[in-house]
Amino acid sequence: MASRGKSINLFLMDGDPSGRIKCTLANWTGVAYKIPRTELEKCKGRDDLSQSGVYFLFGTSDQTGESVVYIGQAGVRKNGEGILYRLQEHKRNPDKDYWTEAVVFTTSNNSFGPTEISYLENRFTNLALAAKRYVIKNGNEPTLGSITEEKESELEEFLDYAKIVMGTLGHKVFEPILQPSAIQSPAETQGGKDSTVFYINRSGTKAQAKLTSEGIVVLAGSVIRKDMVPSCPEYAKNIREERKSDIDENNVLTKDILFRTPSGAAAFVLGASANGNVEWKTDDGKTLKDIESNEDAGAREEEI
Repeated sequence: MASRGKSINLFLMDGDPSGRIKCTLANWTGVAYKIPRTELEKCKGRDDLSQSGVYFLFGTSDQTGESVVYIGQAGVRKNGEGILYRLQEHKRNPDKDYWTEAVVFTTSNNSFGPTEISYLENRFTNLALAAKRYVIKNGNEPTLGSITEEKESELEEFLDYAKIVMGTLGHKVFEPILQPSAIQSPAETQGGKDSTVFYINRSGTKAQAKLTSEGIVVLAGSVIRKDMVPSCPEYAKNIREERKSDIDENNVLTKDILFRTPSGAAAFVLGASANGNVEWKTDDGKTLKDIESNEDAGAREEEI
C-alpha cells in the first residue's frame, strides 16, 4: 500500500527559521516544539509547555564531534511548570552544557500521565539506539511500564506521527542510515545479486557501499587502506581521525559511515584523492557513472 501524504503545520514563533518552531500535524493530538537553548526564557507562560511530555536535548560532543542527544520525560510539578521547568533545570546543569536546542512532545489536550510519558521515553530511547545516528547520553534505560493493549496501540500511533515530525524538524534520530529496503533488496531475498551495492577493491582495500537519499554509505565490514598518501584530501584525513574509534586494528570499519558524495567516500577508503563516480563499481564492473548515465538515458526515452 502506498504511503499517504501528510499535512504538517510549522509556525515560526519568532518569525525566524532559526528561532522557536511549533509543529502540529493534521489529525494528531500531539504538539511539538523546537526550542534553541538561548530562547528558553521566551517560552515562559505557555500553557502547553507547563504540561507533561517527553523532550530531546540535541548537541555535539566537544571530544569527538559526534551528534549527541539526551532523551527525558517531564511530569507536572507542584509549581505548575512541567516540560519548561525541566529544560531550565538542564540549562543550569553544568554536566549538560553540550546541548544547543531542545525538541519536546506534548499534547493539545494535556492527556499524558506518568504511564504514558514513561512508555514514550522508553520507546523513543530504544528507537534512537537502534538507528545508531546519535550518541545517546542517557545513563539508564527508561522503564517501559505496564499499559493495556489499547493504550499501547494509541501510544504507538503517537510515536509514528512523532517520528515524522522529528524528521521534519531536522533531526533523523529515529532513521537508520540504511533503511530496510536499502539493506536488503528483492534481488537479495531471491538469492540474486544486488546491483545497488558498489565496491572498491584495490590498494589493499575491500570496501562496499550503498546509495541512499542522503548520499553514499560505506558499510561496516569494509576494509580501508591503512596508509594515506601525502596528496590525500584534508577532509578525508579529518574524517579518518574523527572516526578512528570505528576502525579496528585490521582497518575494518565497525560501523556504517554516511558520506555526502561518492568521491568523499572513495577518498576515505583509499586514503587518496579519488573520483568516486569511477572508483565505485558494481560486482559486474559498472561504475557509478555508468549506472547514473543509463538512468538519465532511460528518463529521456520516457519523456520522448
